[in-house]
Amino acid sequence: QVQVTESGGGLVQPGGSLRLSCVATGRIFKVAEMGWYRQTPDNERDLVASISVYGDTKYADSVKGRFTISRDDAKNTAYLQMNTLKPEDTAVYYCKAFIGHINVNLRRWDDYWGRGTQVTVSS
Repeated sequence: QVQVTESGGGLVQPGGSLRLSCVATGRIFKVAEMGWYRQTPDNERDLVASISVYGDTKYADSVKGRFTISRDDAKNTAYLQMNTLKPEDTAVYYCKAFIGHINVNLRRWDDYWGRGTQVTVSS
């Protein structure tokens, strides 16, 4: 059973920082692209940042220069360092990973989502 689990969310004041973590567990032989998305109650789930297996990164315009995505393949983990946080960054942050895994002795590739972690930026 493959799982993706986020952690590191919380309440922070404007201008503060948080570091989110996303770890993939299970019968995994490879984790390809990993991405962070966020969603508020009135909006769709939007891409915040992504990182390829080669380390190529993409960012939403609203977070460029403030957020940094990275990964540790030995730990099947991605991180999102968020600096200079603003109230409009408040959302539930989700991790998505494209994972190569073993299912009944067969190799498969599937997208997996975590359950999300709440980030609240408020004074």
